[in-house]
Formats: sequence, C-alpha cells, structure tokens
Amino acid sequence: MTDSALFDILGLLGYQFFQYALLGGVIVALACAWVGLFLILRKEAMVGDGIAHTAFGGIALGLFLNINPLLTALLISTLAVLGISYMRRKGLAQSDSAIAVMLTLGFSTGLIIISIAGGFNVELFSYLFGSILTIDQGDLLIVSILGIFTILFLGVFYKELLSITFDEEDSRLMGIPVRPLSIAFNLLVAITIVLSIKVIGIILVVALLVLPGLSALQLNLSFKGTTLAAIGFGILSMISGISLSAIYNVATSGVIVFTSAGFFLFTAIYKRLG
Repeated sequence: MTDSALFDILGLLGYQFFQYALLGGVIVALACAWVGLFLILRKEAMVGDGIAHTAFGGIALGLFLNINPLLTALLISTLAVLGISYMRRKGLAQSDSAIAVMLTLGFSTGLIIISIAGGFNVELFSYLFGSILTIDQGDLLIVSILGIFTILFLGVFYKELLSITFDEEDSRLMGIPVRPLSIAFNLLVAITIVLSIKVIGIILVVALLVLPGLSALQLNLSFKGTTLAAIGFGILSMISGISLSAIYNVATSGVIVFTSAGFFLFTAIYKRLG
C-alpha cells in the first residue's frame, strides 16, 4: 500500500460513515466466519445461499411497507429456516430440495411485491449487492444487537454445537438437546445472513460465510485455532475490502469477496507446498 493510500485511510477514519462501516463490518465478519465454519463442517454451506435469496422477499416487503428491510428480512429468513427444518424432519424433502423450495418461494414473493410497487429502485439494488459505506445509525444498531446475540450464543453453546457437528448420535446419548440446538443454530444462520445483507448483499453473502472458514481449514490447526483463524481471515478481508473500496471508489462487496478469495488461494497454495 502506498503512503498516499495510507494517509487516505487515516483521513477516512475521521468520518462517521467510515467508522460505522468498519464497526458494522467487523461484527458481521466475526459472526459470519464463526457460523460459516460450523456450516462447512456440517456440509450445509448452501443453506446460507438459500436463506439469503429467500430474504430477498423480506427486503422487498420492508421497502414496500416503508419499514426497515432488515427486520422484514429477518422475519422471512426465520420462517424459511423453520420451513426447511420442518420439511427435513417430516421427510417431505431432502436438505437441498427443501432449500430450493424456500429459495424459490422467497425470491418469487419479492418479485411479486416489486411488480406491485412499480419495479426496482436504487435502494433495493443496495441490498442485492451490498452497501456498507451507506450504513446509518439505525442499521448499525440492528447489526450490533443481532451480531452480539450471535456471538454470545456461539460462545455459550460452543461445546454442544461442536459435539453435534461431529457426532449427532453420540451427542443425543450424552443428553445434549440435539433438535432444539439444531433449530436454534439454523435460526442463528438466518440472523447472520440478515447481518450480512447490508454489508455484502444477497448475491454474495455465501462467500462471507464460506471463504474464511475454508481458508482456516487449510492450516490444519486445532478446532479452536481454526475458529480463531477463520475469524481473523474474515475480519482482515472486511477491513481491507472496506478501506480499499473507499480509497479507489470500487464496489465494496466485490473487494471484500476478492480479498477473502485471495486469502483462500494463499492458504491453499501454502498447504500444497507445506
């Protein structure tokens, strides 16, 4: 990074919008990396993509009703997660099929609402592709509350979730409430996705969930070390992406994902050569 770019970053730190972006981004990156690692290990990474696209219906509903779209997205995402869990439990559909059903329902609902409202607008596009540099105090408050809740939940039930992830049957025999915790974790996925929408957008949200964890898994660390590494990669990608996009005036979500993919490529090469 050049000296002028460094001075630009230091200058940006004096602006409230940049402070909000960094704070919200770090919270989102931490939550996404931690939740995403569990999703990877449970082989459920595409749940994130499915729920994110389902949330599109919630975003459209919020904009149509003139209320905060993150709140309606959270409602729709929660219903989608419960729907997926119900279909799998009752044998109505396998995991990927259940995700597809909810994805199409959510996205088609969004399209219907948009057509009623008279078409796309600029604000809707900001939720599709992310717009963290425009995050306001209300958005930051929602992101902070949901993010802190997610982090606290993972911290309190860390061992139980780890046990369920690697051996669900033994966990049940040990007296761990597998079904309630699984449902709670799925709801946590919905919360984490809603956190990410304002930052990186519906289209790219799965990258924020998956890439930091995949990068960390290349290092062959203990689970605790892998978790910390995933969080570190997520936060570094977020801060780098926000800073570079603000300086060079390019799409923030794209730079965040590109940086995160760069970390994955670097760790994958390191693993092969190591």
